[in-house]
Amino acid sequence: MQPRNMSMSGAVDLSAVKAAAEAKQKAEQARAQRAAQPEGQGGAAAGVQLVIDVDEATFEQEVLQRSAEVPVVIDFWAEWCEPCKQLSPVLERLTEEYAGRIVLAKIDVDSNQMLFQQFGVQGIPAVFAVIAGQALPLFQGAAPEQQIRQVLDQLIQAAEERFGIVGAPVAPGEGGEPRPTVPEPPSNPTLAAAHAALDAGDMGGAIRAYENVLADEPANEEARLGLGQARLLDRVQGADAQRVRQEAADRPDDVAAQLAAADLDLVGGHVEDAFGRLVEAVRRTAGEDRDAARVRLLELFEVVGPDDPRVTAARGALARVLF
Repeated sequence: MQPRNMSMSGAVDLSAVKAAAEAKQKAEQARAQRAAQPEGQGGAAAGVQLVIDVDEATFEQEVLQRSAEVPVVIDFWAEWCEPCKQLSPVLERLTEEYAGRIVLAKIDVDSNQMLFQQFGVQGIPAVFAVIAGQALPLFQGAAPEQQIRQVLDQLIQAAEERFGIVGAPVAPGEGGEPRPTVPEPPSNPTLAAAHAALDAGDMGGAIRAYENVLADEPANEEARLGLGQARLLDRVQGADAQRVRQEAADRPDDVAAQLAAADLDLVGGHVEDAFGRLVEAVRRTAGEDRDAARVRLLELFEVVGPDDPRVTAARGALARVLF
């Protein structure tokens, strides 16, 4: 899904944070201490784990304290979250590519409800950053790699220019113990082309490629999920969010207005709002309008994933208004 906010501007005005000067001093002290440590004990040549699993017990040390030396990106995820499975590998790969300029902290929301609530997370995947102890939202929902890279570049630039935090360079292969990886299935060139088109923002090309995969492999779940995401992103491209939401508010019985608003809800990570809006549209309408709302709701179920508890709840709500 497209991110709710893919720009550092508008998320937090880092220049207004009063702790900037103090943060710079702490960052300089941390770098000096690190440089003075012997090799193998935290010095420049020591292995640094760039992708870490964090829980409530380790959050203070691994995120807050570390954020005085390097921007810490937080990935809120859950095992049942299908979009998380799309986003997390991209974040992990980019973190390794940035080679020490950021650290990625992965937080399982099911096991860390307190952190989930403290950050005010409304839906997952959700990505935040912590710089010098200051938390700021980056985006919510999955996103094309190019846009994620732009946000990380802005984050790194802001951390250096306003806080003096630059991280510690890590040479290739020095990123600590590798995280366990799931063996990838045999490569499907058409599926790979579809993923590449989706990452590049070419929704038309992605849709055609995913449809080609499904024509040959109707049971391909990865292609079906990708097709749902591509169609959703294609529908919201260029949409005036304020106008769409106003029209939906002014015309509650206009199914087309409710469909457009539900798409924006889901893209923004407001999953329950999207589902609830369409369930209500099904309840209020009949005939072709009701069928259009029902079909769109089923399509959005596919985007989020059948194992998501919000899908289960919405399926129950849909059944109640249909029967």
